[in-house]
Amino acid sequence: MTVIRSGLSVAEPLARFVEERVLPGLDIAAEGWWAGVAEIFARFAPENRALLAKRDALQAMIDANPTLSGDEKFLRDIGYLVDEPAPFAIGTRNIDAEIATMAGPQLVVPALNARFVLNAANARWGSLYDALYGTDALPGVAKPGGYDAERGAQVIAFAKDFLNRTISVPGEDWATMSSSEEPPIFHDKGVAEFVSWRGNSLLFKHNGLHVEVVVDRENPIGKGDPAGIADVLLESALTAIIDLEDSIAAVDAEDKVTAYANWLGLMKGDLEESFEKGGRRVTRTLNPDRTYDQGVTLPGRALLFVRNVGHLMTTPALHLADGSEAPEGILDAILTSTIALYDVRGMGRYRNSRAGSIYIVKPKMHGPEECVFTNALFDAVEDLLVLSRHTIKVGVMDEERRTSANLAACIHAVRDRIVFINTGFLDRTGDEIHTSMRAGPMVPKGEMKGADWIKAYEDRNVRIGLACGLSGKAQIGKGMWAAPDRMADMLAQKIAHPMSGANTAWVPSPTAATLHALHYHQVDVFARQKEIAGEAVPGLKPLLTVPLAVGRNWQAEEVAQELDNNAQGILGYVVRWIDQGVGCSKVPDIHDIGLMEDRATLRISSQHMANWLLHGVAHAADIDAALSRMAAKVDAQNAADPLYRPMAGNEATSLAFQAARALVFEGLEQPNGYTEPLLHRFRAEAKAVAR
Repeated sequence: MTVIRSGLSVAEPLARFVEERVLPGLDIAAEGWWAGVAEIFARFAPENRALLAKRDALQAMIDANPTLSGDEKFLRDIGYLVDEPAPFAIGTRNIDAEIATMAGPQLVVPALNARFVLNAANARWGSLYDALYGTDALPGVAKPGGYDAERGAQVIAFAKDFLNRTISVPGEDWATMSSSEEPPIFHDKGVAEFVSWRGNSLLFKHNGLHVEVVVDRENPIGKGDPAGIADVLLESALTAIIDLEDSIAAVDAEDKVTAYANWLGLMKGDLEESFEKGGRRVTRTLNPDRTYDQGVTLPGRALLFVRNVGHLMTTPALHLADGSEAPEGILDAILTSTIALYDVRGMGRYRNSRAGSIYIVKPKMHGPEECVFTNALFDAVEDLLVLSRHTIKVGVMDEERRTSANLAACIHAVRDRIVFINTGFLDRTGDEIHTSMRAGPMVPKGEMKGADWIKAYEDRNVRIGLACGLSGKAQIGKGMWAAPDRMADMLAQKIAHPMSGANTAWVPSPTAATLHALHYHQVDVFARQKEIAGEAVPGLKPLLTVPLAVGRNWQAEEVAQELDNNAQGILGYVVRWIDQGVGCSKVPDIHDIGLMEDRATLRISSQHMANWLLHGVAHAADIDAALSRMAAKVDAQNAADPLYRPMAGNEATSLAFQAARALVFEGLEQPNGYTEPLLHRFRAEAKAVAR
């Protein structure tokens, strides 16, 4: 059922949500709001379509000249590459400290899941003791059956060593330190700065991040500690992205309203979720701010971004006057900003942005023209909502080849509202494959991370960001650690991100955020940025080097292993997306290692198989055989899930299996290799069948 609003045909659940839950509390008249919305769509929807048509035209020219897909002159001649702007510095103002002057972990969480959203928002502070005790960050595991004192001693030793390295106390060792009423030494500045007390607990600040040493002799852990230390709390996820895009399966008005409603609950501060845990009913809400002596108050929650949908997709939740579906990204920009007025006006229980800004991450933009479009769209939304210019900030995800090749020009296009750039291996690799799809077979996925273009891509992102003045004003980010159960490996490897000069990086869980926070105590990121700020930006040539498997003598076993690996990853993710509407989850890989998967993972796997099919490295029968083999494996991996519907033996009727197969066999025709059109088609069909 739809209703008409200012010439727009609006799904009734969306109209009711806007008119009953969003606008009344803001004292905004629905009639005027819808009229402004209609004007925005009338202005920007045609331009949105034109930008997508240009993507297709550029891809067609590259497809017609595949051997030139890495040739700089050719790419300039066709308009794929543009001239670099003259040196400039971004002019963004009113930026919260978590973005501008602090360095720390960032979470990305699906907006459809209220429990996950609350977990992410509350991940600003985390227990180091808990993060170490329950993961493989330290060797061994806790013995079952209650508290394992031996494991506990191992955790405490690690934490005390961290304190010795981070918060030095002259003449003292945290491992043997005894408590006293108020040791004056804590008021001196050593490696860290003492900030305040809370009861007997001590608050310090180091590299811009707070550390609370919890002193509580009544606590079972503190009772046995010489200083009464019961825990060490770390300021962990400084920021979190509430995701309306890659990590959710939102295909209709019902799904969109659920996502918008969770964002509304965050902005009003009243979001809560009840669930069963350990045999009892638990209700989760947003954490309050943390108060300390001497009038010190610190945020209790991560600063929240919202990630809108990119330019590609349209939504059946709203149809334009001509009957076409509305561009989903335009709807997101309007509605997420309208909802954020609760925060901008200080009407919520808590403040998100104390600087009075709205933070929107915009993914999957191709080149500076699309950034210009986003900037103008945000101008129009600000005018609709009577907001000062550049209240709406933007995060630009550097995950498409045309954006990373023109990054400075992209930043310049949004120079007065940009607060975030980042790199993402998976989507960027998917676009790398699709752009040069016809140039030849690509190297196996495992070899991609060693390709020339990857290093150039990562290095250019940081150095261009620094050259454009992002340090001290915006985040330069790095991508996700995908293995939430492999925290020891993360501790060993993810320090590379702050060492690269990035002041944030994505982690898959609140626990991972607490452990990754250790890296920002080890590395002073802003000092590191100063060290590398003068280094030359790597040239375009390595970035444009296509990762082709030149002269490769393919072995049958090698090909079969690669196909199985890709097929298992595709099926393991798609079956949850189509059958259960789960857009992001921990999916076992072919070796039964749980990996956080979203559409970016799917894009690279499906495009890689499509590439090998196109160039004869594998044949259709090989791919069908791999999909059938891996359907049985994925079924076995999900055998304990009562909601799971097996695919093996049901290939002809399983919509999930058919979707996975279509992603490969129709992958060549998908716009820029994106998976959303096919996923949405099959998920909508699955929902229709379920009704």
